[in-house]
Amino acid sequence: MKITEVKVYPAREKSGRLKAYATVVFDSVFIVRDLKVIEGDKGLFVSMPSRRRKDGSFRDIAHPLNAETRQHIEEHVISEYNN
Repeated sequence: MKITEVKVYPAREKSGRLKAYATVVFDSVFIVRDLKVIEGDKGLFVSMPSRRRKDGSFRDIAHPLNAETRQHIEEHVISEYNN
């Protein structure tokens, strides 16, 4: 699956760990919105879109099924964020 478009939207609040939101388009036919660019202890990482459950925990709505795909998405999103 090829990433055909990445859009990054800076977060309104500049002082927190949340740096931006992102939208990723795959193969020009499938879009995933609300990925988050987060400043972690070891640098930037991408958090997948999630919802809060009734018990207060969070569950991803969409996410890659393997580490290689997660890394591929993260590289594209962080690269676009840095530009």
